[in-house]
Amino acid sequence: MIRMHHLRKLLERATLSACVAGLVLNPIAASAQSATAASIAAHPQTATPIKHVIVLIGENRSFDHLFATYVPKSRDSISNLLSKGIINADGTPGKHFAEAAQFQATAPFNSKFFISLKVDDKAPYKILPEPTLNFAPIKTIFPPGTPAPLLAAVEPSLDADDLNLLTTGAATEFTQTFVQPDPDTRVQNYNALPNGPFPLKGSLLPYDSYTGDTTHRLFEMWQQSDCSIFNATFQNPSGCLSDLYPFVITNYTNQLDSVFDNPPAIDDNGGGNSMAFYNMQGGDVPVLKSLADQYTISDNYHQAVMGGTGANHVMLGTGDAIFWSDGKGNPTTPPSHIANPDPLPGTDDVYTVDLLFDGNFTECADPTQPGIKPIRDYLRSLFYHPDPNCQPGHFYMVNNDSPGFLPDGTVDTAGIASGGSVPPTNARTIGEALNAKGISWAYYGGAYNAAVALQHNPTSTNPLVQVGAAYCNICNFESYATAIMGDPAQRAAHIKDATDFFAAIDNSTLPAVSFVKPDGLLDGHPASSKFDLFEGMVENIMDHLTANPKLMAETALFVTVDEGGGFYDSGYIQPLDFFGDGPRIPLIVVSPFTKGGHVNHTYADHVSILKFIERNWFLKPLTFRSRDNLPNPFSFPENPYVPFNSPAISDLFDMFHFDQFGDNDGGDHSSHNGGH
Repeated sequence: MIRMHHLRKLLERATLSACVAGLVLNPIAASAQSATAASIAAHPQTATPIKHVIVLIGENRSFDHLFATYVPKSRDSISNLLSKGIINADGTPGKHFAEAAQFQATAPFNSKFFISLKVDDKAPYKILPEPTLNFAPIKTIFPPGTPAPLLAAVEPSLDADDLNLLTTGAATEFTQTFVQPDPDTRVQNYNALPNGPFPLKGSLLPYDSYTGDTTHRLFEMWQQSDCSIFNATFQNPSGCLSDLYPFVITNYTNQLDSVFDNPPAIDDNGGGNSMAFYNMQGGDVPVLKSLADQYTISDNYHQAVMGGTGANHVMLGTGDAIFWSDGKGNPTTPPSHIANPDPLPGTDDVYTVDLLFDGNFTECADPTQPGIKPIRDYLRSLFYHPDPNCQPGHFYMVNNDSPGFLPDGTVDTAGIASGGSVPPTNARTIGEALNAKGISWAYYGGAYNAAVALQHNPTSTNPLVQVGAAYCNICNFESYATAIMGDPAQRAAHIKDATDFFAAIDNSTLPAVSFVKPDGLLDGHPASSKFDLFEGMVENIMDHLTANPKLMAETALFVTVDEGGGFYDSGYIQPLDFFGDGPRIPLIVVSPFTKGGHVNHTYADHVSILKFIERNWFLKPLTFRSRDNLPNPFSFPENPYVPFNSPAISDLFDMFHFDQFGDNDGGDHSSHNGGH
């Protein structure tokens, strides 16, 4: 299911496109709000030479989706589709292709939500469901030939060489927009794909193409993962097979998609899109490949929540899930949007309530509530018995619900009343922890200034304001929290635009910790963006950093995405609690201390970044229940991907090479698997 802010953006595209022609005739006189230098305190002591951490978060791509065919330049081992023999270097099926086969239910209809199917109750597809357009646009917002000055003014996060990417890649061979389930005929062999991963390629499908989205919500992802202790092996003790991806997304809803279609069509949420991958060996994803060749990547880094953007960004900022409250920290019951994944009568898994963003909250401490018992029973069956981490009477946000604060800091009272926005939370964030120690930090959101302007002037026809629709409010974890977003001084000091980020690099005023989120045009999200646009922003950040060698020498840039977007991944999943972990996603750490193109195998997720920040700046875990309390993993050499002290997540220190500097933090040194 496409995210809410992308729905808004897609609806507004026609308005933004209509503005372009007028502005071409009447060039913009003033540029976007000029960047302001972020104030920076004297450097506090750090455990390493790293004085600046930058966390860049793209969108919705699993590890195998991007790194399926990557071969490490360092000759380190790697776990991907190519190394496992699931595919060949050219993307064709390999000798172990059947290991990634996808299944569908054959048993009589289930009356309750399930997260696993027995062997006798499922059968493999003969061919995959067809991949679909699923919101891939037939035309770009900015038509070919749009003047570069206009593009640069609207998208200052791209350098001049990449601005043209905003005008290319549309599915121009199609005559209708947003019709589902239209097959994506650009995909080679789209209607006869063998049962397993397939390359995103075709004569009309170059890398620079908008492609279809796929669903990714908590209950769907638990079901897609097909986790059972009866599937457990030494290599995969959690027993998650990840073999129900197309089945779930083509099945979980019979909703008529009347939002965009006339007449409405059945919404299949992407068909076989989940099994698509890019061929890095064939030239796809070149910027990330170049960084992987030069620095260090993880092939065991995971989305922290089974589900989508909002919940994963919240986990990145708090190490925890948030819940519906009275706005003062006391749990209450949401007025609506309570999930019910139990299937409707006569269906396999058409959920009762989880359609069009309706199922965003769940009382996971109560096993009598729909969908809860199968997950809790499964967690209890694991050898390490992870705590679900659900408090009684708390309805936790498990999918994308908007934050309680609008971009300018006002409370979204209308959204809260309808259940579409979460009341402001008192969950402690990393921003508050850094504040307490006097450590500088900022959250930089693409198009944030424009979002504030658009909020105040929603009928504006100025593209510099209209692009505010692409600001991702659900990505800003501080937008959920009263302590930062509800305090005008804190908001002004720490919530910034991406233009401020580039200015801070150039002016050597970068704070100690920076979270950077591209706007929705550049974030790499399927359908509403392209991954080469995200790579364009990555490249621009690298250009600015390398132009400031003194800053680069003491900076670590973490490049990742929020979650896998519903794309298949073949890696191990370690359940930590009710909320996740989920599948693997990419992580590259760019630093002078991560040179060599190495691959790290230690188990990690988004909260590992919090653990790195806390260890480097001598901070304590955020709360008594947040995941940053988990230990660093130990693992057997024969299987470095699976911690034998589960639940455990890395603090990422072993992705660096600090030998000459030493380690003066006195902390836990146990995270050593797969280091270099």
